Amino acid sequence: MTNIKIHLLGASGTVTGSKFLVDAGNKKILIDCGLFQGVKKLRELNWEHIPVKADEIDMVLLTHGHMDHTGFIPRLIQMGYRGEIRGTSPTLDIASIILMDSAKIQEEEAKKADEEGFSKHSPAKPLYTIEGAEKAISHFHSIMEGKWMDLFEGIKVRFQYNGHIIGSVFIELDINGKIFVFSGDIGRESDFLLENPSKPQKADVLFIESTYGDRLHLKGNPKEKLKEYILETIKKGGNVIIPTFAVERTQTLMLLLYELREKGDIPYVSMVMDSPMASKVLQVFKDYQEWHKLNDDELNRVIKSFQIVESFKETWEVIDKKSSKIILAGSGMLGGGRVLTYLQQYLSHPENTIVLTGYQAEGTRGRDLIEGATELKIYGKYYPVKANVIDLELLSAHADQEELLDWLSDIKEEPSKVFIIHGEKDASNAFKNILQEKRGWESTIPSLFDIVEV
Repeated sequence: MTNIKIHLLGASGTVTGSKFLVDAGNKKILIDCGLFQGVKKLRELNWEHIPVKADEIDMVLLTHGHMDHTGFIPRLIQMGYRGEIRGTSPTLDIASIILMDSAKIQEEEAKKADEEGFSKHSPAKPLYTIEGAEKAISHFHSIMEGKWMDLFEGIKVRFQYNGHIIGSVFIELDINGKIFVFSGDIGRESDFLLENPSKPQKADVLFIESTYGDRLHLKGNPKEKLKEYILETIKKGGNVIIPTFAVERTQTLMLLLYELREKGDIPYVSMVMDSPMASKVLQVFKDYQEWHKLNDDELNRVIKSFQIVESFKETWEVIDKKSSKIILAGSGMLGGGRVLTYLQQYLSHPENTIVLTGYQAEGTRGRDLIEGATELKIYGKYYPVKANVIDLELLSAHADQEELLDWLSDIKEEPSKVFIIHGEKDASNAFKNILQEKRGWESTIPSLFDIVEV
């Protein structure tokens, strides 16, 4: 059999921009098509042509809908890709929402940069437009979870539930009898909304994420921590601002806050969900009840307990209300979205609390806050950080080191090749060492744009 080449086009030596091209000789399959986020040198790669010919790729397969796994699709179409883009139905719905929202934000921010003169480029251009996102979405075709499906002669695929976000899977590719496993982002056991991840049984070649490969998540009850922060903040007359990821984290937080208020554990203060994208994701939860734990009645009661902000005008109406509030607003890493408007108003006041609830990539405002930044740059201006900043890692949707090892526990025969991906340097190195120590498996940490033969 001809050697298979894997082009590491993203999430290699970094935690973002997932893209893995499988070149089987007669067919080329791209696993994920993510946008680089975080530090500038990575973001600038989004403007460059990928080092393969897009028009020679035969198919794109998606593990899940997050931006760092789907956000580059319109650029791939611009570069000449013409094939199908396959994912589970909820993944494609989530990806559609994210791409349209991303395109809208990029158009708006390019316009704002021109008007206010804080872009180095004139005129400022969006990475892609709404029209480009719509064109990308026209290539979407759904695939079932849990069943092997023929893609091409000698190549079949199976998507298996992995509990990271609604619709998320790990991907098994069978190429002439050799099994390639791409983990995607692995979720956690005992999640509030999702079932436990399925586990692979066999892998000849394994690509395993390592986002939290160097640590164990803190043990404890996130509801109790939320209660503590909320009570402390309300006592000071402040507001709780929770930057949220539109998919899964927002819905989880809505559930936890609803339960806290229903049980009388926190006062009956206004609870606001201000994320147009997260509002659309709520409909995905309604449409695919079989993918999560809440029934329709439970989901509706959670939604009705929040003021769902529809317009930017309403955002300012929320800000103008002087009473204490709990505000969920995108985006989760503070890269854009409505949360920046709230931060402009609330970040410099010590009675307020900012609660970060997920992974904060290197180079993001969220990472800056966790690392003790004394000021944040928002739309070209600097704002002093005087609010209380909390990192609520308990709510992470990524498996930690122990959970990653457990996810591999059903693979009895050592893979011939193991590649550790989707992690920053320290996390990937730590997971490489623990994998050798606990399983005796040798592994490789590839670098961006490496080509490996298997």
